[in-house]
Amino acid sequence: MPSAPTASAVAALLLFECDRDGPYVAMPRPEVQLVVRFGPSTRSGIDIHAFGVRQSAHRKLIRAGQRTVTARLRLGAQQAVLGVPASQMAGRIVALEDLWDSAATRRLVEQLAQAPDTAAAAAILDRAIADRVTTAVDDPAHLQLALAAADRLANASVSTVALGLGVSERHLRRVFHETVGLSPKAFARLARFHRALGAARQGGAVSWANIAAAAGYYDQAHLIAEFRAIAGVTPRALLGELGNHVHSPAARVCCARDVGFAELARAGSGGRDRNAAVARGAR
Repeated sequence: MPSAPTASAVAALLLFECDRDGPYVAMPRPEVQLVVRFGPSTRSGIDIHAFGVRQSAHRKLIRAGQRTVTARLRLGAQQAVLGVPASQMAGRIVALEDLWDSAATRRLVEQLAQAPDTAAAAAILDRAIADRVTTAVDDPAHLQLALAAADRLANASVSTVALGLGVSERHLRRVFHETVGLSPKAFARLARFHRALGAARQGGAVSWANIAAAAGYYDQAHLIAEFRAIAGVTPRALLGELGNHVHSPAARVCCARDVGFAELARAGSGGRDRNAAVARGAR
């Protein structure tokens, strides 16, 4: 699990181990992620990249033997960890050496190469992030505004959120995009998508009409159109793909779960709800 020094910046440490070749669908998320890969897909056995926020799903073939450690950062934490605003990372995959100095990156790679297993590698990554996290925030007012807006956007329009926070829509859009890497509207769109997907994966009979209404879509046709736009397939087809993922019995999620977007906002605030998004065990 993330250590105390990184709790304010890291929402989750995710461990993945693949025991066979197979398909994988990476769902778009609003957080920046730091990803370490071990195995045949890397040039030198280990690589480390920062993934900016994405608005659409990505499909890939995972090779047997690949191991991954992912540090999913809290909303707004990428400035402290990586030194850049989320807006500069949006839609991009950036090698860590382009964000940290080469000496720090080389030292981390050397330490990871000595890790006896994936759990040990996660602990090494956690310590490296702790060394980078700063307590200073360039503009705490902007960060708090963005987090407060994220907390409300799941259930309200951008104009309503701006009015409730006492700012103009233009100001909210600018601050939110700089801090989160998405427009408020795009963030709300992903929130709806994840609410619907989460409800559909709970098991039992799936009523897409009921899910659409509960998640905030106009109707079932709206839900289907949004799933096609974000995931590239219909809701039913996406569930089938996710059911065929190559997660092995060794795949683990440490101190994390697929939390709601409102929980992510509260957890990212660094306040009394900091640990709301943290599960107490593996998923």
